[in-house]
Amino acid sequence: MVDRRTFTTLLAGAIAAPTASFAQNSAARNVFYSAVGPELTLHSVDVDNAALVKQGTVSTLANIQYAWPHPSKRYLYVVSSNGGPGSAGVAGDKHLANAFKIDPATGALTPHGGTLTLPSRPIHASVDISGQYLLTAYNDPSGLTVHRINADGTLGDRVNQPEALDTGKFAHQIRVTPDNSRVILVTRGNNAPTDNPVDPGSIKIFGFKDGVLTNLAAIQPGDGMHFGPRHLDFHPTQPWVYVSVESQNKLYVYKRDAATGLSREPLFIKDTLSDPASKLRQAAGPIHVSPDGRFVYLTNRAWWLTDFEGKQVFAGGENSVAVFAIDQTTGEPTLIQNADGHANYLRTFGIDPGGRLLVAASVWPMPMREGKDITTLPAAIVMYRVSGDGKLAFVRKYEIDAAVRKQQFWAGMVTLA
Repeated sequence: MVDRRTFTTLLAGAIAAPTASFAQNSAARNVFYSAVGPELTLHSVDVDNAALVKQGTVSTLANIQYAWPHPSKRYLYVVSSNGGPGSAGVAGDKHLANAFKIDPATGALTPHGGTLTLPSRPIHASVDISGQYLLTAYNDPSGLTVHRINADGTLGDRVNQPEALDTGKFAHQIRVTPDNSRVILVTRGNNAPTDNPVDPGSIKIFGFKDGVLTNLAAIQPGDGMHFGPRHLDFHPTQPWVYVSVESQNKLYVYKRDAATGLSREPLFIKDTLSDPASKLRQAAGPIHVSPDGRFVYLTNRAWWLTDFEGKQVFAGGENSVAVFAIDQTTGEPTLIQNADGHANYLRTFGIDPGGRLLVAASVWPMPMREGKDITTLPAAIVMYRVSGDGKLAFVRKYEIDAAVRKQQFWAGMVTLA
């Protein structure tokens, strides 16, 4: 098996998938944005017919890493870099943040204000509840920044942080708590079975006031050497926080705590794989609680390769969307489904606000062994209908023209203002 950086080298010659036909008409008010390399494509969402309507594309100056809408839904903030995955693993020298104005009628994006230069490759970004600050996480070196958002939605100056902040190893996500009083930095570390070197993972909690952060707590089991958290999401009405633990394929549940941000110990720990005893390397992915708080969804991903007659092919493993039902009294999640991913490496996904549709995006094509032959599983946008019991039913997928050096690295759902 190989690591992610070796994967980009081995797969450099993979055949890009053909672009599928998209639906032609929709009156839906939801939009879905998909980023492939530096290009960000708008699709309106027809929830009733579980279809996408491809509308248009804008570009940034580097490969898009993540994006986050302003609370007003009038602006979208995009961070990009020419480093990291898709660039042969090099650090890069162009790391940027841009604001786009969202057309409230169509979702079309137009550049809004100037481009900010960031210190290193951004891996995640979000906006605080008040809409006054853009928070950005960086994986190498692990860190964070806070930038002001001006009254007109443009990006402003970086906020000076007078205190030296504990930003751990390999930051992967930055979020503000629903009361806007705490910032949570999820630091994955490097502690999967084949990681070298090995670093601890942790969830770092900071006080947050006027854009300034103060060290508050570090939440982790033991020394964090067997804890690789990736992303978290908040229950919409209860104080429960759901954390996908990438390196161990677990779902941890914490309770929000006024003193430390999160409870020191998890309320529950659950397996995310359909076969937790599998010896194949796996990685839990992004996580979202349903809009009504009844279910939590996260992806399981496998992208490692093995040799087949001198060529590299998929080594096997589970690419799926895990579905958990949430006990509304205790917050306990119960695994009720592992829906087939129908593509490789579902890195991002979104749920429409009505909770009727889940749309996931895979990163790249994957060479697959079929008997003595090798075929290519294309990158795709995968659409599922969400039933009343929270389970997913596959509807269709749109093949995407992506490749190792032009990855579909972020996608997300936004409802228009």
